[in-house]
This record gives sequence, C-alpha cells and structure tokens, in this order.
Amino acid sequence: MSSTDLAVLLFRGVIGAVFLAHGLNHIFGGGRLRGTGEWFAGLGMRPGYAHAVVASGVEVASGVLLVLGLFTPVAGAGVVGTMVVAWVINHVRNGFFVFRPGEGYEYVMVLVASGLVLAGTGPGRISFDRLIGISQPGWMGFLTGLSGAVGAALLLALCWRPSASR
Repeated sequence: MSSTDLAVLLFRGVIGAVFLAHGLNHIFGGGRLRGTGEWFAGLGMRPGYAHAVVASGVEVASGVLLVLGLFTPVAGAGVVGTMVVAWVINHVRNGFFVFRPGEGYEYVMVLVASGLVLAGTGPGRISFDRLIGISQPGWMGFLTGLSGAVGAALLLALCWRPSASR
C-alpha cells in the first residue's frame, strides 16, 4: 500500500462519512424529514417534502458508497448534485464564509470539488470498485461526477421557485 492509496482512502472515507451524517441529520435530526421538507419549501423547492426525501436519500446513499469505494463516480455525482442545489438555493446569497449569518458557500464549494475529485480520480486501490474490477478513474469518472451539476441545474430549473423577498 502506498501513501497515495492511504490518502485517497482517508479522503474518500471522510467525505463519505460527512455526507452520510449530513443525510442522516436531515432524516432524524431536529424537525426530522418533515422539518427538512418545510425548510426546503421555505427555500423555494417545490414540493419541499419530496425534495427532502430525495436529497436525504442521495446524501445517505452517496456517503455509504464513498465510504465503501463502490460506484465512486456515481457517488461523486450525488455529492456534486446535492451540494450545487444547496449552494444555489441557500448559501450563495450569504457570501463566501461559512461563519457568516445564514452560512456562506465555502463548505458546499469544498464538497462539490471533493465529489468531482473523487469521481475523476476514482476510489483508489483500497475500494470495492477495485476489488470487483469496475474502477474507472479518468475522464469518464469525472464526466459522471459532472453529471451531478447538470442534474442540479435541471432540478433547479424545474422545481426551484424562490420567493421575491429572497
């Protein structure tokens, strides 16, 4: 095992765990899934509850897949897609820094970049993708990750209806 193998495993595991925790918090934390849906609706996502279910499911699934190193480009696309939506509907208006009121976009920007990096580099040698022979790092993986941004753009065009006061 090389230092690169260990570094990719660590990076993938941390990003996956963060994303898994984020999704589980939307489902079980605070106002639970219903509260997340109300929050999404307040941000202009229609219908809010349906988007909460889908976004939380994608976050949990992508987090688990990243931790395992399984279908890594698809998991990266899930990270990219959900975080691009979060960036646009909630964070961009608050400026760059996450410590600003309402939270800026620096955190979601790092997660978007992380999803793209993992999709493009692949999961590394210590992964289920490698074990079962489906690791495809490179342009195809990167483009798969980028498809998350395309999906986010379509979702926003079809379902985001922010109020005039936003």
